[in-house]
Amino acid sequence: MKSEQLQTAFGDERLRACAEHALEKLAEPVRDFERIDRGNRKQTAIARFADRGPVVMQLCTEQAWLQSESTLLAQIQDRTTVPVPPVLDSGTHDGVAYMLTAYVPGADLHTQFTSLPAETQQAIVRSFGKYLAQLHDQFSFESYGTLVVTGETLAAQRPDWGTWLREYGRRAVGRLPPAFEPIRAECRELYTGPPTDAAPTARLYPWDFRPGNALIADDDVTAILDWEAPLAAPASMSVAKAEYLVADWYVTEPESLREAFRSGYESVRPYPSIPTTHRVAAIANTAVDSSGDVTNPGYPELGREEAVAFHRTALEAATES
Repeated sequence: MKSEQLQTAFGDERLRACAEHALEKLAEPVRDFERIDRGNRKQTAIARFADRGPVVMQLCTEQAWLQSESTLLAQIQDRTTVPVPPVLDSGTHDGVAYMLTAYVPGADLHTQFTSLPAETQQAIVRSFGKYLAQLHDQFSFESYGTLVVTGETLAAQRPDWGTWLREYGRRAVGRLPPAFEPIRAECRELYTGPPTDAAPTARLYPWDFRPGNALIADDDVTAILDWEAPLAAPASMSVAKAEYLVADWYVTEPESLREAFRSGYESVRPYPSIPTTHRVAAIANTAVDSSGDVTNPGYPELGREEAVAFHRTALEAATES
């Protein structure tokens, strides 16, 4: 592989060294190396070869993120029918984590969803519901919060339900910019006292489970991507967030998509009831991205003022339920 290709893809010397280390383990010469923009935390590129299929490389200086993601992907592939890219190799080099996965072809579902027929939209959303239910059925934890690699599996570190919920809710609502007043202050009040519900079972919470992280080909989802920084939380919280991202995000009348999502979920396990505190935390967490910017629903995406109004309306409806 030409050194200038790596230089173009990764300006940081440590990242280039890790990329070279990972590619050497494949023991095949690279024909082409292409950097792609995906996510804020990881750096991603596609390596192409003469005699084998392409390989996706992801690098991250925060080792725990990719270590938990590679462990989770392997377990998802083993326990469920959720379409995820097969992990070929993962590890660390000089303080940088890497993960190599098989390249899965498909178009970005985010850019395709609104142009699909209503029946196809419903089928895709139904599959998201089924996949999330499989994840909840197969992954349970004794504590809440960020999942980290412990031995050969994943575990959370926050056993106190009330403390975790208050902190998670306050942090999510606290990140909302002033444009969300007065609903921001009203939402904050939800997390001032102890939770009204008993400690629920913690399930896998794939917090970025959405069409924007999915690929589609021939009207079917071929892969769901970006499983970094997974959480353990009540099933109701991840259901609330997925409903918002999968059913509400792209259409003006989402009820048919909500029904499709629910029917897909119920084909595997009962649909959970969603307490107000869980739904508000899920929506508030969705309204602002990891860089602190308001997220833009729809495709073509809404402008900032429209996006703020979209999220604010959802929060208002959640607090009234």
